[in-house]
Amino acid sequence: MRIYVPTTVAGLQKLVADEQIQPLSGTAFALTPALREEYVAGDEEELEYAAMSEAARASLRLLASELGSDPDTPPRRAVVAADVDDVTLRPDLDAAVVRVTGPIPMRRLAAIHLDVADAGEAVRHAAQVIDAADLGDEDAELAVGDAQDHDLAWYGVQELPFVLELEDLTP
Repeated sequence: MRIYVPTTVAGLQKLVADEQIQPLSGTAFALTPALREEYVAGDEEELEYAAMSEAARASLRLLASELGSDPDTPPRRAVVAADVDDVTLRPDLDAAVVRVTGPIPMRRLAAIHLDVADAGEAVRHAAQVIDAADLGDEDAELAVGDAQDHDLAWYGVQELPFVLELEDLTP
């Protein structure tokens, strides 16, 4: 199953160093039967994009935590796509949520999705208000929508070390 693991630039740096990614609490997102039921229309690609978008929103929550402890954290959402066999569906949490056990090795990764620099201001603001948006604050939800209006760039897994270096995202 193709899953989408929310992370941050720090998480991507750890991925490069460890050659594996450990989803926080084992949480990832995927095109699940429950997510498929939520949409009355849409082809496979559109539904996969919906799952990846959920992971990008979760990345905002991770980023909010990092920004709270280090305001110089790069304001970029990051999502790692991987193909794994052993997932547990968690429709009780959300339609797209799945749980994985243990770290996911580099060989299972399919792609990296990362905000480009132009998204930084919108992403930083969205990360600051993501909790309020989750609680129904309309202005906060608009700010999150502004960040979501920025598409994540796609990178091959082998490109990740170079992207981190060229984008000046290394520590």
